[in-house]
Amino acid sequence: MIRTEHIFKSFDGNEVLKGITTEFFPGKTNLIIGRSGAGKTVLLKILVGLLSPTSGKVWYNDIDFFSLDKKQTRATRMQIGMLFQGSALFDSMTVEANIRFPLDMFTTMTAKEKQMRVDYCLERVELSGKNKSYPSEVSGGQQKRVGIARAIVLQPRYLFCDEPNSGLDPKTAILIDELIRSITIENNITTVVNTHDMNSVMEIGDNIVLLYKGEIAWRGSNKEVLQSDNEIMDDFVFASPFLHRLRAAALEKSVPLNK
Repeated sequence: MIRTEHIFKSFDGNEVLKGITTEFFPGKTNLIIGRSGAGKTVLLKILVGLLSPTSGKVWYNDIDFFSLDKKQTRATRMQIGMLFQGSALFDSMTVEANIRFPLDMFTTMTAKEKQMRVDYCLERVELSGKNKSYPSEVSGGQQKRVGIARAIVLQPRYLFCDEPNSGLDPKTAILIDELIRSITIENNITTVVNTHDMNSVMEIGDNIVLLYKGEIAWRGSNKEVLQSDNEIMDDFVFASPFLHRLRAAALEKSVPLNK
């Protein structure tokens, strides 16, 4: 579990986060959503330690993350996997080398052990046989899957995904969502996803935090989204007339809103 307590963050006197207190649960896909400028990217960067809060605490289970010394911080970060928005693969390295990179950096595994782990991760994201390909030789969706394989190669307890569906077609985006969720459940990972993709919200949003102007405006699950009477959530999720009609029809017929 990851827990935040009264997180404030300011830049040059501009307060971006205003007392964020929330929880992200293991075995769940925890989503941070909100309009541009709401503070979701800043919150994600604080959660992974790329930014320090102006005040407040981030807890990894019972560990106060920002009170750790350098050695303790390194040990905690080895338990964190990160999928970047643009995949952030090394163009000059093969798919295999990209996935192996964290093993080379942070472990003393033998070459054989590393190869076995890389092969397993490639199989898990359904890219077996792509070891010697370069990022430019695979599709955008496959690059995302390589990014996921690299993010889980160290068997993390925590997985962070920044806009994982950015730039993908709807079908591929659904496959990425399903992959992230299945890996989360299988390994009981605390997964935090920063997204604006409404399909992700409705399909994998086990625990959703909506930010608005640096504050939490709504919390709940995907099963509760269509029934929300929160004005900010309604404006964000039901921006299109089609979604408004879908919600009205679901409420009128009292049908299940999520399987």
